[in-house]
Amino acid sequence: MFKISLKSLLLASVLVSSAAVAIAQDITLRATANSNENDEDYDGLVVFKNYVENASNGSIKVELFIGTQLCAKGDECLAGVADGSIDIYISTSGGAAGLFPYIQVLDLPYLMSDDRVAEAVLTQTDFTKTIREMALKDSGDKIRLMSIGNTGGWRNFANTQKRVETPADLAGMKMRTVPAALPQFLATTLGANPTPIAWPELFTSLQTQVVDGTANGITDIMSMKFTDAGVKYITLDGHSYMGAFWWMGEDRFSSLSGAQKQVVVDGFAALQQATFASPKRKEIAAYAAFKDAGGEVYVPTPAQKAAFKSAVAPVMDWFQTNVAGGPAVLDAFNSATTKAQAMVDADRARDLN
Repeated sequence: MFKISLKSLLLASVLVSSAAVAIAQDITLRATANSNENDEDYDGLVVFKNYVENASNGSIKVELFIGTQLCAKGDECLAGVADGSIDIYISTSGGAAGLFPYIQVLDLPYLMSDDRVAEAVLTQTDFTKTIREMALKDSGDKIRLMSIGNTGGWRNFANTQKRVETPADLAGMKMRTVPAALPQFLATTLGANPTPIAWPELFTSLQTQVVDGTANGITDIMSMKFTDAGVKYITLDGHSYMGAFWWMGEDRFSSLSGAQKQVVVDGFAALQQATFASPKRKEIAAYAAFKDAGGEVYVPTPAQKAAFKSAVAPVMDWFQTNVAGGPAVLDAFNSATTKAQAMVDADRARDLN
């Protein structure tokens, strides 16, 4: 028989208490995306979950809720982020424009030339930081922008009627838009008739000729099988970058330790890179499937692209006049784009020499 000393009991008590504290410090982040497992958003979340759980040695768990399990619409989901019932949420610009209208700056056409410039804007300039600070202020320090990635590549004009080579070819065409003022004004400026249609209703609307066309990335077009609804033509004008805005509750982020914050921030950097890469890979098969279905892909000439850019000049003035925070955000975006273009041009020159 052996005796347990008071010292041993005290030591055991301390160890138990320490273990309890360690367990209490373990956290679970609830992340949601209103998409599906074939989407770039899901690819990004899987990378985020893997990185964060491994880098935190398991002390941070990430639960993924794909679809509408936690919330169904942008305003509802962002309210969940603000009140803490959702930790992480991804929105398009349209999905969060009701609360942060100025993020529609990424929807402005023809301001970025290609993926290299867009990715440099989002990773090597202060643009994301500017939007983060504005969103924090406008949400009462409740919603924090963690990163901006991509969801679907670039918006291009696709339709059921004819090849579109110039703005004049869109005249009178019934183009589907989201129910937001900016894309509707863009369509009108190009001579088309904007027709707001909810995404789940677009297939039938194309099939029944309620609309003639839409502006989407090729992966979205083919994942929804719009070729079966009559879409035959796509013009790769790349008029706007399909940004993915990744939000996190500020209270939740602030509650993390310094080490945990670093893991989460690095996790979002890994997520961002995954969403940059995913559309590039998936569009290979999507374009092949589009052509196999009888679709025609047209790439505008530099002169035709310049004509589109000239035609949409009034949209920039509209944005600055009608969108709260528009002038400041557009200035920041133009500055970032100029800087990014210069960096990419310099990199290209070095590689060419």
